[in-house]
Amino acid sequence: MRVIEVKHPLIAHKLTEMRQKETPSSTFRHLTEELLMLLTYEATRDIAVEDVEIETPVAKTTGTRLSKPRPLVVPILRAGLGMLDGMMRLLPTAEVGFLGMVRDDATLQVETYANRLPEDLEGRQCFILDPMLATGHTMIAAIDYLLDHGARDVTCLCLLSAPQGLKALEEAVGDRANVTIVTGAIDEGLNEHSYIVPGLGDAGDRLYGVID
Repeated sequence: MRVIEVKHPLIAHKLTEMRQKETPSSTFRHLTEELLMLLTYEATRDIAVEDVEIETPVAKTTGTRLSKPRPLVVPILRAGLGMLDGMMRLLPTAEVGFLGMVRDDATLQVETYANRLPEDLEGRQCFILDPMLATGHTMIAAIDYLLDHGARDVTCLCLLSAPQGLKALEEAVGDRANVTIVTGAIDEGLNEHSYIVPGLGDAGDRLYGVID
């Protein structure tokens, strides 16, 4: 498993604004979209492409385009939806699937309650979107789901990650597939409630408000 912590002043700046508890949801959503565009640039360095012959207004030349099958972007509901627009701005031709997963706060077990994915993912480059890689349980479950359907090339984009989650993910994935984690920052760790510290709080609530 490969871990890429993207070091860039713009990412650090946007994360600082997002971390502040006074930042309203509207601003938080906008910053998430911008941050995802920066992370997507790094996450797609090894995306599959092919040569294509084109003609410019001046001459014929050989260009580059995304190979088929198209990349598959998989946001984990609900917070992952807030990351989708930023990635799709750079990958407008990608296909989008969805995974609905919920973690039991008491047992920390993850249950899949919804999915909208192709049955066969063999040969597909898959990109999982989830803002927080905390304990790693949700991401492990998502990766396992994709691997069970034939995927072998999975890149996970996270705003923040915790060392505990990265360690758990590496132990769970092993050498079963080519898995890359692209994150805006690796924070100090987890508190007693399994929240990332210093973190930015509950990403879903920050994006969409608290649902009572």
